[in-house]
Amino acid sequence: MKTSIIIPARYASTRYPGKPLAMLRLPKGQSKSLIQLSYETACKAKGIDSVYVATDDVRIQSAVHAFGAEVIMTSSDCANGTERCADAMERAKLEADLIINLQGDAPLTPEWFIEDLVN
Repeated sequence: MKTSIIIPARYASTRYPGKPLAMLRLPKGQSKSLIQLSYETACKAKGIDSVYVATDDVRIQSAVHAFGAEVIMTSSDCANGTERCADAMERAKLEADLIINLQGDAPLTPEWFIEDLVN
């Protein structure tokens, strides 16, 4: 079974504009963006064939490319993360048996949770 994770990331939030690019300081003092931490969490899960960030914003696209992840550009008309994932699937013509919508502001999601979800 082919499994992909799509992480929707929107810059134009009304409550917290630019949230995916917010920098978090880690215990050892280094800083990483919220979207990078969420991506790294997704990549730790076993049984995942691909991980993408779906966004409509070039600032997020640039930041995601800088840490080596794949981006699927989506419409700015997507009303929520689920619509953004669906738009990304269509635009990239993703062929997967299972698509997981992993929220980009959940970097503390344990990889075992993702693995259990897949199972």
